Amino acid sequence: MARIVVSEFISIDGVMEAPGGEPGYRHTNWVGKRHEAGQIEYKFQEVLDHEALLIGRVTYESFADAWPTYKGAFADRMNSMPKYVVSTTVKTPAWNNTTVLQGEPMAAIRKLKQDLKGDIVVGGSRTLVNALRQHDLVDEYRLMVFPVILGSGAQLFDRTEDATDLRLVDTRSFANGAVVLTYRVERSSP
Repeated sequence: MARIVVSEFISIDGVMEAPGGEPGYRHTNWVGKRHEAGQIEYKFQEVLDHEALLIGRVTYESFADAWPTYKGAFADRMNSMPKYVVSTTVKTPAWNNTTVLQGEPMAAIRKLKQDLKGDIVVGGSRTLVNALRQHDLVDEYRLMVFPVILGSGAQLFDRTEDATDLRLVDTRSFANGAVVLTYRVERSSP
C-alpha cells in the first residue's frame, strides 16, 4: 500500500502561496530568490524516491506549463513520472503521463493508495492537501521551511477544530538557513 507524502515549501509564518514565481502574489518567487543547490538535489531525490505525483488543478496547470520546457534529469523525471490530478475541469491533460482521477476524489485517492506499490508525493495543491488531511489520507509531511516572514498570502493549513498529531522523524538543514522538517502522522491504534 502506498503512502501519501505532502511536500511543501513554506515560510516561517506558514505561507505557501506562489513560491516559484506564479503571478498575482505580492511576494511571488520567494523560494526562487532563496534557493540553493542542495535544495534542488533534495527535491530531485524526492521525486526519484516516489512512484507518482498527486496534485490539484491549479498546481497541475502551473506545473504542466513549466516542466515540459525544462531540460535535464530532474525535468525528465517530472515529465515521465505518473501524475494524478484531482479536478472537475481538466478533461484531457496535455502533460505527459497524466491521469485525471474519476469519481469522488477521496475514494479515487484511497483506491490509488491501494493500487500503487511506491509512495505518492503531493506538492503545492493547498486545497487538495487540506482535503487529504480532513479525510486522514496523509501519512507524512515534509515541510521545507524558509527563513522569511512574508506577512501575507495563503497559508498551508486551513483552520479547523480537528487536531492532527505528528511525530518528527527527520530534519535537514541547508546553508541558506532553510530546514526540512519531516513529520509522520500519528494514528491511534484501533
